[in-house]
Amino acid sequence: MLILGSLPGEASLAARQYYAHPQNRFWHLIGGVTGIDLVALDYEARLAAVQAAGIALWDTVASARRNGSLDSAIRHAEHAPLADLVARLPQLRAVAFNGRKASTIGRPQLAGTQLALIDLPSSSPAYAAMPLAEKERLWGKLGEFLTHPLASAPRAPHG
Repeated sequence: MLILGSLPGEASLAARQYYAHPQNRFWHLIGGVTGIDLVALDYEARLAAVQAAGIALWDTVASARRNGSLDSAIRHAEHAPLADLVARLPQLRAVAFNGRKASTIGRPQLAGTQLALIDLPSSSPAYAAMPLAEKERLWGKLGEFLTHPLASAPRAPHG
């Protein structure tokens, strides 16, 4: 499975980490899908856990200008070459879009593929219109696309 965001926000760019803003619910939501408390892990362990679950992360925007972190502020976007990427991933079964902007940019590039294309509510703290429980329910549907056993994925330390 490939999960696509739009463009990392300021906190993520500064940290050089996906979903680094402390109020972004991505790690909580994808942790619910994998059954792993990703929030309790350090960043490298989070990446290892999602990779072990058969999940990859990338963005629909390769470069752009933006003041702040809101998707609505993205200007002069150069789209990432998604069709080229998925063509090199024969085991890929599904692409999930984290938020409306990611879907608006990514879906047209992947139209006509045999991949399941899944629109998800944004994990961003800026998208507060939907209750967390509803986001969890919708993100939970990704579980059917996981192909790798999770037994070897890093777990949060106890205590």
